[in-house]
Amino acid sequence: MQRTVIEHILTSFRHIAVAGISAKPDRPSYQVARYMMEQGYTIYPVNPNSKEVLGLRCYPSLLLMPPEIRGKIEIVNIFRKAEDVPPIVDEAISIGAKVIWMQSGISNMEAAGKAREAGLLVIENRCIAVEHQSRYH
Repeated sequence: MQRTVIEHILTSFRHIAVAGISAKPDRPSYQVARYMMEQGYTIYPVNPNSKEVLGLRCYPSLLLMPPEIRGKIEIVNIFRKAEDVPPIVDEAISIGAKVIWMQSGISNMEAAGKAREAGLLVIENRCIAVEHQSRYH
C-alpha cells in the first residue's frame, strides 16, 4: 500500500517546500533538495535562519511565503526533530498542501494523524530522494 502511495506522490506532485533545509552543502536536507531539483521538482526552501539556499529565496515559514507561492506547495518535506513537526503540519494544512513527508528518522504519530484527518497523504521516516532513486534510476 505505502509503495503505491509513494509512487502516486512522486508522479503527481512537483512542488516541494523543504522545511528545515540547511544552507550547508554537506547536510542531508541540502543534498536531498538539490537532488529533487535536478529531477525536475520545484523546491521552496524554508528556514528562518537563511535568506537563500540552492540559489533560491528561503522563507522563514510556510505561512510567511507570498500567497502565490503558498498556493503552489504540494509536498512539505520535513527535516526537523519529531517534536518540531506539529506546527509545520498545522501550517501545511492551512496553506492547502497535499502531502506531509517526514524524512528518515523523523516520525510524529500525533502530527501524522492530524494531517491525515485533514486529508493530507503522510509519509514518515523515509527519504524522498532515496524513494525517488529506487524507482526511477
